[in-house]
Amino acid sequence: MSIIQFIGTTPNDLIQEIKKEIIPELKEQLKKEFQPKEPTSYLTRQEVCKLLHIDLSTLHRWRKEGTLIAYGLGNRIYFKRNDIDEFINLNRL
Repeated sequence: MSIIQFIGTTPNDLIQEIKKEIIPELKEQLKKEFQPKEPTSYLTRQEVCKLLHIDLSTLHRWRKEGTLIAYGLGNRIYFKRNDIDEFINLNRL
């Protein structure tokens, strides 16, 4: 960044320097923060059991213990795919 001296600088010159130096940097930061996120996919209990190679009773116990977080919609229970992938990665041998 170049040095700006305010002595003899007009307000328009100051505005132009701000536009030239700061605004592009802010645009880059905002572009990184506001990238569209992929939609969350949900898995049923059967899909999670198949993915983790476990029984429904094990999945139920893990839910009660708080190992996996379940989301209910009506009478159905779903698990976030991201949570399951994270669980797999944390429990690798």
